[in-house]
Amino acid sequence: MPIRGRLFSLNLLILLTSACYGTQSYGNMVAGVSDALWNNGRACGKSYRVKCLGGANEAPHPCKNGNTAVVKVVDYCKAGCQGIINLSKYAFSTIADPDAGIIQVEFNEV
Repeated sequence: MPIRGRLFSLNLLILLTSACYGTQSYGNMVAGVSDALWNNGRACGKSYRVKCLGGANEAPHPCKNGNTAVVKVVDYCKAGCQGIINLSKYAFSTIADPDAGIIQVEFNEV
């Protein structure tokens, strides 16, 4: 069953170091997750299919025609995280207008 939550676009185009893999690169379809998914690092390497459901702020129609993105968890989003799952800017832009910043999403592990 898909999980619903909020998503925030990471402002960095390139993740220089990650909690899961240090400086090893896993491309641009990556995400960081909050405590809700982190599970003491067991989230590292898991993949999630993410779909935009709608705006979570002033952006009226941020979603891109039902597009989905499959991302790999490479990082941990510490306390103060803006959502459950935080996509790289590239991954975010495949499902929504990056200017939206925060959107409502549905995601499930793949």
